[in-house]
Amino acid sequence: MILANMRGRLKAGDLQLVLLLLSRGSAVRRASLEQRLEREGPDPLLDAPELPEGLLKVRTMLMPSEVLFFYVMVRHALLQADVAEPDVADYLAALLLEFGQRDRAQRVDWNDDQSHRYLVDIVSDLESSSGSRRFKVLAHLGNYALWLAGLFPHYIEARRIRRGGPDVTYYDSLGRRGYAMASDHELADRYQLERVFSTAAERFPTIRSALNDLSEKVLFPGREMH
Repeated sequence: MILANMRGRLKAGDLQLVLLLLSRGSAVRRASLEQRLEREGPDPLLDAPELPEGLLKVRTMLMPSEVLFFYVMVRHALLQADVAEPDVADYLAALLLEFGQRDRAQRVDWNDDQSHRYLVDIVSDLESSSGSRRFKVLAHLGNYALWLAGLFPHYIEARRIRRGGPDVTYYDSLGRRGYAMASDHELADRYQLERVFSTAAERFPTIRSALNDLSEKVLFPGREMH
């Protein structure tokens, strides 16, 4: 189960790199940042507007971890779209990191036997699911729709033109449906995902567009996404 836990997975070395990048070689500024970190926690530093560019240009032995990189990039993409809830960035960064591994994006969970290539397959699975699996399938419907429409809109558009496939509004609709129903499930509260899923449902097109920008500028630079 994907959880909104990316900030909790940051290590001491991640924060040391953040301090290094934001201090820009100034001992005085670093001391001030360290004091702020101790006083307010890492969030203000992670939200510093100059941090994404700093991570992209880092040329030190301290390379950013995947956890730090994905959280910062997703967080700032969402802030640009006025999606300010850090737990949403926590969840979506964890989603991108996990879905990028092997065939995880096509499975409801790592150990699930079924593989879904199309959203309609997930909807079909949903009709025969109950209990905790139904919750996971609902979340996966939202996750997979956002993964495809957020990071690969060029693929969706190419399929629409060549094969008459659905456009991005289809993914928006099913993604919102999955997240909305998942937010109402009793397990959403147990996993502390009720607010994350409800926000994702309400603002799905905005979040999807933010991921389009992230994909174009950071993950697949030079490729036209819109």
